Amino acid sequence: MKLIIQIPCFNEEETLPGVLAGVPNSISGVDEVVVLVIDDGSTDRTSEVAREHGAHHVVRNTGNLGLAFSFRRGLEESLTLGADIVVNLDGDHQYKPEEIPELIEPLLSGKADIVIGNRQTDTIEEFSPLKRYLQRVGTKVVRWLSKVEVDDVTSGFRAFTSDAAIKLTVLSNYTYTLETILQARSKGLIVENVKISTNPKTRESRLMSSIGTYITFSIATIIRVFMMYNPLKVFLYLGGSCILLGSALFVRFLYFYFTVGGQGKVQSLVIGATFLILGGLIALVGMLADIIQFNRRLQEETLILLKKERADRLRVSNH
Repeated sequence: MKLIIQIPCFNEEETLPGVLAGVPNSISGVDEVVVLVIDDGSTDRTSEVAREHGAHHVVRNTGNLGLAFSFRRGLEESLTLGADIVVNLDGDHQYKPEEIPELIEPLLSGKADIVIGNRQTDTIEEFSPLKRYLQRVGTKVVRWLSKVEVDDVTSGFRAFTSDAAIKLTVLSNYTYTLETILQARSKGLIVENVKISTNPKTRESRLMSSIGTYITFSIATIIRVFMMYNPLKVFLYLGGSCILLGSALFVRFLYFYFTVGGQGKVQSLVIGATFLILGGLIALVGMLADIIQFNRRLQEETLILLKKERADRLRVSNH
């Protein structure tokens, strides 16, 4: 059983030594622990510090390509290195590497495919009341849309089986946390939560320049991913709403037509007919989108098979 701990970093030369020092050298049920650092185009000595403090592998992006890109590259590199389990750990030392054994236990016991560390955000003193509220609301929205019982949707302290890492396709250039949860159920992946503790804040978040920006990008990610995997449902709801509104206006026209001769109520007929036509067109678009989505799923399954074949071949060659 090979565990690879991937650590995406950007200018983390000060905090990275503490992160690497806390990584367990041995874990019960794991034969090999490997540390992989993904340097996202740092302008400081992040790569050098990683090697100096025991990282087994360091890969460097050509520029600052963002957290989601680094996470995606980390999964690809981990699979290339023959990982059976991948743990994602941030380089700012927010999370405690010492808690990795507890995080991966549901994977080792076969209870889950993905484990998310629950920071219990209501107890984090550094979080403002507004941030705590947004965390609760965001978690409820994603839980409702994804049908996944997740307690902390934005936690970056996560563990994946190699099968889950192969199946997940991160398309966002902003953050992977929401997208991977929204994909989990549609790909038959079981998600578990493990309570974790956090270290005091070492710096301000680089992902979230402002709460408004973070909310905007998060909402856009949620809408895009949900529509990608549930196009028929989304368009039928939208189209159905237009049809209901159009029908109500049409009934209003008929009521006044038969009671007062329809005087002055023709606008209800015109607007109602417009909404009925619009609703029908939206429903039709939904059906077309569902056909496209079905084709995309076939392409994803082909990609998954290719990834599995490659991972198995590399695992055999590494042994």
